[in-house]
Amino acid sequence: MAQYNINWMIHTIKNWPPMTVITRQECRQWDQDDPLAELRSRFSLPDGVIYLDGNSLGAMPSQALSQVYQTVERDWGLGLIQSWNNAGWFDLPYSLGDRIAPLIGAATGEVVVTDSTSINLYKVLAAALKLRPDRKVILLESSNFPTNNYIAQGLIAQLTTDYTIRYAEADEIIDAINDDLAAVCLTQVHYKSGRLLNMHSITEKTRDAGAISIWDLCHSAGAMEVNLNTSGVDFAIGCTYKYLNGGPGSPAYLFMATRLHNQIQQPLTGWWGHADPFAFERDYRPATGISQMLSGTQPIVSLALVEKGLEIFNQVNTRALREKSMRMGQLLIDLVKQRCSAYGFDLISPEQAEQRGSQVSFAHKHGYAIMQALIAEGVIGDFRAPDTVRFGIAPLYIRYTDIWDAVDILDKVMSSGSWQRFDAPEPGPEKPQAPGSGRQSIKVT
Repeated sequence: MAQYNINWMIHTIKNWPPMTVITRQECRQWDQDDPLAELRSRFSLPDGVIYLDGNSLGAMPSQALSQVYQTVERDWGLGLIQSWNNAGWFDLPYSLGDRIAPLIGAATGEVVVTDSTSINLYKVLAAALKLRPDRKVILLESSNFPTNNYIAQGLIAQLTTDYTIRYAEADEIIDAINDDLAAVCLTQVHYKSGRLLNMHSITEKTRDAGAISIWDLCHSAGAMEVNLNTSGVDFAIGCTYKYLNGGPGSPAYLFMATRLHNQIQQPLTGWWGHADPFAFERDYRPATGISQMLSGTQPIVSLALVEKGLEIFNQVNTRALREKSMRMGQLLIDLVKQRCSAYGFDLISPEQAEQRGSQVSFAHKHGYAIMQALIAEGVIGDFRAPDTVRFGIAPLYIRYTDIWDAVDILDKVMSSGSWQRFDAPEPGPEKPQAPGSGRQSIKVT
């Protein structure tokens, strides 16, 4: 990876004077000085749009369409079945996993791209419980994105022994870890608030308690440094369609520490995870290494798109990425304080940049209507019930002037009252009702 001089950024997080009026001209200068600025040209972004929802779905790499044409027209259309070998299709889960490995602090051969985050969580959680057969408790964080809770609940419902789930919030997690736990399964960055958990200290406590650590990296990898092996993590999962820009519904990835490779038994024993898949034996024999975490035939077109998203990271120093993310988050917070303090926004993300992932969230009783008004003006963030407006910062393609312009538009939306035309009855506990429609809108995290 290319190395960048990031010293110019480091001092600003702590020394940024919060009461100083920040001008757009200053933001333009920061854009000019940004060592990651040229990477924006690697994305296809629509004119007139400020895209602050890359933590839900990343922007499209400019080479994505040509990659699809190549995979479909040349590899499939001309190569047909020979492309499993000649075009490298069969190896894509491994080669892409090795591309992701340095972004999450993993080693070659510890990551594979396959399936969805939900399916991968099912695999690693089942494997973790097998490693600790005498323990029957799983620790989860109740307020984070609920899929992980659902998967754990579904898994233990299939088991014949009495497993239970212990829930804890961020400030309760360390105290909740003790020697009755089989596994600790946590998301590094909270999907709603952006709060960042201390992976190293939590994993250390988990290891000391004799439990297995599982981390969800969906809202962290690709926007910040992640250090799985340095922290001693056992398993991790994550998606490729957010900050890694793999495209809608692109396959997820799974990390398993080398020390566990020949100790585990995963439940979805499909033919791709067999020791010799083309022997077509009656009985299952697990492959060695990370291969045993595969199950079925892979979605090749989607995998090919993931490759284009990951190629961009060849030029990225992850520390520079993190510093830019923190600086932009601080800029957003300071600008909202300066320009929009009279409008009733409550910051629910941590004040300290080091305690946040790459998003900033505010609570407002009219949050849904406000976000709809912003989208109508070309600022795309998102809303999380019951009252959270969320702005995701993808440092590869977001500019400092984008942040300034977004807050400028927010100020105008609030001061003019234009948000009121989108106001609707209070949304339900799970998802808001789309105005003028009998259908409920569903947003993917």
